[in-house]
Amino acid sequence: MKKNKTNLTECEQLVMKVIWNSEEELTLPDIVKAVNETYQKEWKPQTVSTFLARLVKKNYLNSYRSGRTFYYQSLVEEKTYGHKMIENCVEFWSNNNAGDLICALNEERKLRKDEVDKIKQLINDLD
Repeated sequence: MKKNKTNLTECEQLVMKVIWNSEEELTLPDIVKAVNETYQKEWKPQTVSTFLARLVKKNYLNSYRSGRTFYYQSLVEEKTYGHKMIENCVEFWSNNNAGDLICALNEERKLRKDEVDKIKQLINDLD
């Protein structure tokens, strides 16, 4: 797999999320239906096709043809992409200070007890 440094647009992320959430390879009609139902969009196949072509070009997706149908498969795992976005967020918005990011998150949405417990366990594991 090629190393990928290109961030995705919000629309491309929605398309990727649909693909990541599927347990099987999807076709254009499958993706259009899932994006529209899941994210309350009214995208046409041509719109989604444009996003898919961009994702293939950015090396996030592979497409292959079987008969007259194109199928799409992810080349980047959701967790890998998510971790990279979190890393970018820490670097850009928190001046590379994860503690500041956690504090900002807590200000926006109070951390739940199970989340605080997980953070405490992480800290204890460092000792």
